[in-house]
Amino acid sequence: MNGQRNWQHDCDANNIHWLSLDVAGSSVNTISQAVLEELETCLNSIDTASAAGIVISSAKPDSFIAGADINVFPTLTDTNETIELIRRGHAVLDQLENTPCPTLAYLNGATLGGGLELALACDYRLMKSGPDRCLGLPEVQLGLHPGLGGTVRAVQIAGVRQAMDLMLTGRSLSPKEALKAGFIDELFNPDEHWKGAAKTLLLSGRQRRSAGLVDRLLNIAAARPLLGSVLRKQVAKKARPHQYPAPYAILKLWQTYGASAEHGYQAEAGSFAELLQTPTAKNLIRVFFLQDNLKREPVTDVAQATSAHVIGAGVMGGDIAAWCVLRGMSVTLQDRELKYITPALDRARTLFEKRLRDPALVDDALARMQADVEGNGVAEADVIIEAIYENLEAKQALFRSVEQTAKPDAVLASNTSSIPLEDIASGLDNPSRLVGIHFFNPVAKMPLIEVIYSEGTATESVNSAIAFSRQIGKLPLRCKSSPGFLVNRVLGPYLDEAMRLSEEGVAPESIDKAAKDFGMPMGPVELSDSVGLDIALHVAEGLADITGRPVPAKLKEMVDKQLLGRKSGEGFYRYENGKAQRKKVSVSASEQEQITNRLVLALLNECAKCLDEGVIATADEADAGVIFGTGFAPFLGGPLNYAKTLGADAVINQLKALEVKHGKRFTPSPGWQKLR
Repeated sequence: MNGQRNWQHDCDANNIHWLSLDVAGSSVNTISQAVLEELETCLNSIDTASAAGIVISSAKPDSFIAGADINVFPTLTDTNETIELIRRGHAVLDQLENTPCPTLAYLNGATLGGGLELALACDYRLMKSGPDRCLGLPEVQLGLHPGLGGTVRAVQIAGVRQAMDLMLTGRSLSPKEALKAGFIDELFNPDEHWKGAAKTLLLSGRQRRSAGLVDRLLNIAAARPLLGSVLRKQVAKKARPHQYPAPYAILKLWQTYGASAEHGYQAEAGSFAELLQTPTAKNLIRVFFLQDNLKREPVTDVAQATSAHVIGAGVMGGDIAAWCVLRGMSVTLQDRELKYITPALDRARTLFEKRLRDPALVDDALARMQADVEGNGVAEADVIIEAIYENLEAKQALFRSVEQTAKPDAVLASNTSSIPLEDIASGLDNPSRLVGIHFFNPVAKMPLIEVIYSEGTATESVNSAIAFSRQIGKLPLRCKSSPGFLVNRVLGPYLDEAMRLSEEGVAPESIDKAAKDFGMPMGPVELSDSVGLDIALHVAEGLADITGRPVPAKLKEMVDKQLLGRKSGEGFYRYENGKAQRKKVSVSASEQEQITNRLVLALLNECAKCLDEGVIATADEADAGVIFGTGFAPFLGGPLNYAKTLGADAVINQLKALEVKHGKRFTPSPGWQKLR
């Protein structure tokens, strides 16, 4: 039996109907109006009273449904029309849920957002086992919540505790975790034939999964206010209501309706439609597209790398090597002696055990990461990454040696954070081969890589570095070789202004509070202490000429006294067991506004300078780099997007006022003229 454009519909000899989703023209399946309408057509064509069952699966490899088609969201500008659209989707999933024959969803990989909501409408869920965390309801990361019945069915099936954890955090679960949490019914060994397992579960007559007794008790009207209060306090630790309203909307829906099918679906539609029009949702959707662009553009046609050689087994080099192994590569790690490599191998084991969890997979990963004191891996590696200390002569000598041994098509990359790429490349026979691949610490958590090029860098070298970055699951951002590149260049004035506020007698706690209240993940003072004040001093010295900000005297004094921050036990804060000891301080609203303006405008102005100087090609790329490289308040959509909401003229006027009061470091960048 032929299906629709996106669905293939077959019926076997046992009268089991197999519906396979294969969204046309896309590498992954997403939920759209067309997909739901065609599913409805398929369901209407089935005599569900006599059918033995319905199985829904995906024709895409290693992926069920990756969520809703987010491209549609910016077009939904009318709240009433959005509610109507959502309610039509509800009707289709209600029809699937209420069919008299048993239904099953086979989840062969990524099952996110609307994909999980569709699966929850089935009687049973069979999922392919594996280590990846690929099942979740991540809508809160877009400033939204589930909109296809997930706020109701997730609670009904897995219980309020597990459902709220998934919806409020946006995190994903591995198949094994999803089974334990109650979102799926069985795991399937991928080495076997899945259709047999699906038939067995479909025809088992097993009762449809539902929340356990404790969760049913927590869901009654009398208990909801108490649990809701606890959950709200947990949410408030990470998200303020005016900045991130979605988690609070999720709690409100549940506390009001208790995942009631009678009222919950209608309320979900209205709440989703309202959230979609908030600045937060619009900006977070913008961030999603910024991330997607880094994953896709520019298009590169480069062969996949299978091996890497990392030179320098310190924290950064060792962690780069471990991350490459975790992403499937074989890596040799070089340093002067084995004793310098051993700690990196120990850290790698910890990372593998945390991420892979399966001892056999951990052993396989460890086998693909080899100590290589002699540097024999250089000759075989597809990618060679230098991560030694920041010294020009040492890096030049290293690459002269590497160039003689490396394969002609191997990527030669420096992880330098401050030395101009063209200076390092100057000693090479073919300087066009060298490219910068600048990771951020901690490597396993920071998603961004700055791909650095100079005027002499070959396009093929840049494309290979971009392809490698994507292969290991990072977001590559093209940056012109310039002191600090983008991220450190922009952070410099922001951290510098925090130092100057401290010199003026403003308490570190007040400075950090102003930044965190604005939406930054960590205050600039604590960030400086965490990085190390000696490193902060080195960066400040390297950026002083280009930013026009002399190194703060207080920073020099603290480094001279070996007050280096967290690692020495004292910096701007004193540390006990690695935790900053903060004093209680009081600051007026007007004082906090002044602190915030100085910090944020210093950062915004440097972004505009980077754009004006061509360090970064576009304002969108600048926003992406600063968000994914520093954690800049995502709900604002990026620093230059935030400036756009304020208005370029308003920003210029504020900078001029600060210039009068504090000097030339606040002189507005010429780049603002491009942003008017």
